Parts: sequence; structure tokens; C-alpha cells
Amino acid sequence: QEQLLESGGGSVQAGGSLKLSCAASGFLDAGYYMAWFRQAPGNEREGVAALVTGGDKTTYADSVTGRFTISQDKAGNMLYLQMNSLRPEDTAIYYCAAGFAGGWQPVLGVDFYDTWGQGTQVTVSS
Repeated sequence: QEQLLESGGGSVQAGGSLKLSCAASGFLDAGYYMAWFRQAPGNEREGVAALVTGGDKTTYADSVTGRFTISQDKAGNMLYLQMNSLRPEDTAIYYCAAGFAGGWQPVLGVDFYDTWGQGTQVTVSS
């Protein structure tokens, strides 16, 4: 059964790092969009980072470029998000998401994803 399960959230001070993990059973064969989204209270869900499984491209939101890195471990069926230089505005619930890919260019639009994890809280204090 295809499912996504996030872990690795927590509380950290500004400037610190966290690494999120997503157990992505059934999705790390080639041809799926895989992404991390986040949603802060009162805000819409926004795409943070994405890749296409089996491909070599990644894409990032402008707000996290240079600080966050998305990666996959196909052997372990895992998706990761390494987050460095965290800021208070990164505070949100972070979700792992998957969708069947229409091409090799990763996308951050929420409408491209139809399977979601339950989310993991990330809190960054100043």
C-alpha cells in the first residue's frame, strides 16, 4: 500500500538545522513527483522543495533556496529535507507529498500531488 510517513520535526533556535524524513513506500520508483510542503497557521499550504523520482532535477521555493536540500534514498524508500540556517518564519507543519509525474521537471503546485503524509511540526524560535 502506498503511503507517506514523516518524521524528524521538532523545536530549534534560529540558525539551527533539522532533517526531515519521509518513509515513501511505493513511490520511489521512477516517475513520481515527490515534494515537501509546509503550512503555517492562517496560511495556505506552500511548496518548499520537489524532485522527480528517477530524475536529477530539484526545485525550491525562493524563500528556502540555498538553505534547504531535498534528496531521495531509493534503496531505503526514503525522502529527506535537510534544513539549515532555520528562521522563525520557517515555523510550520511540514508535509511529504507524492503525485504521478507528467514530466521530468519538478513542480511545487499543490494540485500536482494527491497523496499526503500526516505532517510533522517544525518550530524555530528567535
